[in-house]
Amino acid sequence: MRKDYRLEKRKYIIGGFITLIVLIYVVRLFGLQIGDAKYKESADSNAFLKRVIYPARGLVYDRNDRLVVFNKPAYDLMLIPKDVGKFDTTMLCSAMGLTREQLAERWRDMKDTRKNPGYSAYTPQKLISHISQEDYGKLQEKLYLLPGFFIQKRTVREYSYHCGANVLGNIREVSANDIERDTTRYYRRGDYTGDLGIEKSYEKALRGRKGMEILMKDAYGRIKGKYENGIHDVAPVSGHNLKLSLDMELQQYGEQLMRGKIGAIVAIEPETGEILALVTSPNYDPSLLVGRQRGKNYAELVKDPLIPLYDRSIQAGYPPGSTFKSTQGLIFLQEGVINNNTMYPCYHGYVNGLRVGCHGHASPISLKPALQTSCNAFFCWGFKNMIDKKGANSKKQFEKWKDYMVQMGYGYRLGVDLPSEGRGFIPNNDFYSKSFRGANWTANSVISISIGQGEVLATPLQIANLGATIANRGWYRIPHVVKEISDSVIDVKYNEKHHPKIKKEYYETVAEGMRMAVTGGTCRTANLPDIEVCGKTGTAQNPHGRDHSVFMGFAPYHKPKIAIAVYVENAGFGATYGVPIGSLMIEKYLKGEISPSRKSIEDRMLNSNTIASSGVKKH
Repeated sequence: MRKDYRLEKRKYIIGGFITLIVLIYVVRLFGLQIGDAKYKESADSNAFLKRVIYPARGLVYDRNDRLVVFNKPAYDLMLIPKDVGKFDTTMLCSAMGLTREQLAERWRDMKDTRKNPGYSAYTPQKLISHISQEDYGKLQEKLYLLPGFFIQKRTVREYSYHCGANVLGNIREVSANDIERDTTRYYRRGDYTGDLGIEKSYEKALRGRKGMEILMKDAYGRIKGKYENGIHDVAPVSGHNLKLSLDMELQQYGEQLMRGKIGAIVAIEPETGEILALVTSPNYDPSLLVGRQRGKNYAELVKDPLIPLYDRSIQAGYPPGSTFKSTQGLIFLQEGVINNNTMYPCYHGYVNGLRVGCHGHASPISLKPALQTSCNAFFCWGFKNMIDKKGANSKKQFEKWKDYMVQMGYGYRLGVDLPSEGRGFIPNNDFYSKSFRGANWTANSVISISIGQGEVLATPLQIANLGATIANRGWYRIPHVVKEISDSVIDVKYNEKHHPKIKKEYYETVAEGMRMAVTGGTCRTANLPDIEVCGKTGTAQNPHGRDHSVFMGFAPYHKPKIAIAVYVENAGFGATYGVPIGSLMIEKYLKGEISPSRKSIEDRMLNSNTIASSGVKKH
């Protein structure tokens, strides 16, 4: 019998077609059951509820083991969208103190994948955060009327002191950008993260690790208990505790002294680089940024014309004024421009083709008395003789000057363990070449920078760090606010010593001049009977209003325990506000109290208001 090859061929075609269909079904089933998380979520959510257990955030103590930041319980109203049935909207709004419009807006935001990346109807979502203990009690009684809803416990921050907000920072709900940038995939909508201060810079140490519990649900979505007695649950790990270098009593006192003033105080322990106080003024109570009123309070702080959220202690770039003369003396000695016996004339100022004014004192004058009396002319002459040195290239000499300034911590961020540190400004050759549009410039062209004016800018942190460097007679450690991390170590960079290339003996000379300024010069208000204080005033010119009052110093003269910088905007001479505030801070830290003979100075500083008296419009 003759074989029909066409039928034979058709059999293979049909068989291949059936095989292809089977393969398509297999691939599709694999995708649905294994590859597509959506269907896995749907299946799991019918039987299980995976509930995140948030860890306790690390506690914060000050250098004397006083508890500064701790946790208190808070509650969030959560829901699984696909499990939500009909519920009484009016009842929920009444219990939560919301309008229908506010509830509808929260619902829209929850489902908006731009605001809530990774939204899924099968996973828990947060609807209302920071429910108070009272509202939690009301809602708990009516939760059975809200199918698909549950309450999740977490913690929020509480503060023992109403100060130090710029250092402590706060926590806020993560944004869509935070979630997108998080390469560790730790965050999801409704989580919290550090915002400002140590809460931000030490976020990974403080936050801990989340836990997870798996609960079983019945066919009606009701919780029936833990899955397999909880053997698959993961316990949360609490965050690390931090011990700050701050003395919170000193911090609080500094903020009281700066009330009614704009500016900053920075106090450093010279030996360790540990920051003892970091005051910015105006400031705010850190508890304002906790709870359901956080958004409203934050908006008010942002709109405040005095900018309390701006940390002037580490961000503001100010002309350092005459505190800068200490750096100039060090450079001139190191470069051989002067020695201890070199004398320059000052007849009420520097006169050499231009005039820089000065106040009355003996003339001619050498370095130590020049520091004592804050002579402008001495440092102008020293700068000119260095930059315009006969036989030397002025541009190279200026770069050498700039390099010394950088070594002493100016012009770049020091590296403090807080976010948003400013760098100040130290000009270089390129800057002036552009400023003078290629025309030749000399030391006289930029002479004002020799006395901390002109284009030079410094942060109060950098000025205080200079005080610490002189106190140590030639070295500093990077200033930092965290002293210890429980079960961990601080960054090794905070233990390293930094040595500007200036001989120790020259620092001793400058320290002697600063001591003379306190015993019989411009810093006499800082002279304490039983503490040898060294200091340097600054009256920084301000083109926008009254001059700024500045002080930089350290104490005691031998084996110093504190270096300090005080900067009060629009407050006049350095001796008027900078010196008394600095001396009060030194006395408070070293003795624990202010002596009765200085109570009148303390009262004047506590009660004065330079904002009101400056005649300057608010920022």
